[in-house]
Amino acid sequence: MKYKYVLFDLDGTVSASAEGIRMSLEYALDTLGVPKPDLDDYTLYIGPPLIDTFTNLCGLDPETAERGAGIYREYYDKEGKYRNRVYDGIPEVVNALRSNGVKCAICTSKQKPVADGVAALLGIEKLFDKIVGSTLDNTIKDKKDLIPYALSQLGGDISRDRADVVMLGDSRFDAAGARLCGIDFIGVSYGYGSVEEMKREGAIAIADSPEELLNYL
Repeated sequence: MKYKYVLFDLDGTVSASAEGIRMSLEYALDTLGVPKPDLDDYTLYIGPPLIDTFTNLCGLDPETAERGAGIYREYYDKEGKYRNRVYDGIPEVVNALRSNGVKCAICTSKQKPVADGVAALLGIEKLFDKIVGSTLDNTIKDKKDLIPYALSQLGGDISRDRADVVMLGDSRFDAAGARLCGIDFIGVSYGYGSVEEMKREGAIAIADSPEELLNYL
C-alpha cells in the first residue's frame, strides 16, 4: 500500500447523503423565515462547515447562522440522517486497506456527535479506526485543521508523516484542505463536487468508483 493513513470524507465519499442534507437546510431556513438560495447545486453546501453555509451561502449574520445551525442539526438528527446510505464498495475498500495495515478514519466537517450518529446508523462505526468530526466549539471545523487532527487521532503527526497520508473526498474543500496541509488528495467523481475544481486544487487522481480507489492506494 502506498499510504499508511487514509482519511475519508463522509458526505459524497463514504455515503450518499444529499437528500437529507438539503431537506434539513430547507427546514432550517423555513423555520427562520429567511429566503432560500438556489440549492440545486450541491457543491455549494455539501462539503463546507455548516456554519459557513449559513453565513456565506445563505447570507445570515453570525447569531442567526448559529440559530440556523442548531435547527438544522436537530432536524437532521430526527429526519435528515435517515436519507442516507453507504456507497457500494466502500466497506470492501476500507477492509482491504485495514487488512494491509493501513489506518483509516472518517474526516468530516460534521460535528463529532453528528458524525458518530450517522456512522452508527449506517453500521460503519466499527469499519474505521476513528470517526473524526468538527469540535463542538467550532475551533476545528475546516479540512485544513481537521486533517492534522484526524491524523493525530490515528497516531500520526502531520509534520512527520505527510508523505504517508492521503485525503479522499468529493469536493474542492477536501482538496484545498489537503493542499494546505501538504498531503496528497484523491478525488471521487461519484459524489457531489466538481471534478474540475478538485483538479484545480491539486488532486493527483480522480476515482470514478470506490473500487477504483484501491488502484491509487
